[in-house]
Amino acid sequence: MTGPRGYSEKVAWSGRIVAVQTRIRLTRSFDQRSHSYLGYVLRIDGICGGETGEILIAVGEAAHEKHRFETGMELSGSSVPVEDPRKETAALYKTSGLKVVKDAEGETPVGPPFLGVPPDLETYRSRGHRRLDARTYDANCTTCIWGCRMPVEMIIDQWNPSRKQYRFETFCYGPKSCLFYRPGPARKVPGRKGMTFTEEDWVDEDATAHRGPDD
Repeated sequence: MTGPRGYSEKVAWSGRIVAVQTRIRLTRSFDQRSHSYLGYVLRIDGICGGETGEILIAVGEAAHEKHRFETGMELSGSSVPVEDPRKETAALYKTSGLKVVKDAEGETPVGPPFLGVPPDLETYRSRGHRRLDARTYDANCTTCIWGCRMPVEMIIDQWNPSRKQYRFETFCYGPKSCLFYRPGPARKVPGRKGMTFTEEDWVDEDATAHRGPDD
């Protein structure tokens, strides 16, 4: 279930959290990139707008600080369908009226995938990420707190910023020693006049050079 679209009224939902990941937006301009750390995305198995299934719901950092979301919790709330699905992995955002119906029970299993309560956004920012193969993410990492699927806005011509393209990319903030990790092919970024920038492995190595293999 992707969630209702096409109107801006609040939609009530309820269900069980099956995954919590960060909500991060990536902007690319040829060989430059920047991140916007926006909050978290809850994957909910439940009911939304009269439909039953899984739905992705965006929540803010303050809500996470208050409720400490994790897999197994049962929640209810209401949210608005996203205006531009090219810029969000979630189907719903602007979430309000959050209530914890039931806390998670039992011990958190040892990963991978790594579950439990995700850290604050500054921790993700300071850890840095490596590119993650999209097929590996889909097969093994959709429930891991260190996995992230980011909407990417690419500015094709810096002299004409209105020229943009959009796509999604997957990344890993987790331990370098994770047995599931696969980088996948190097990513290419389109530029003006048909030019292409290839993001080589050293970019990821530099971003995570301060971390040991198990950190």
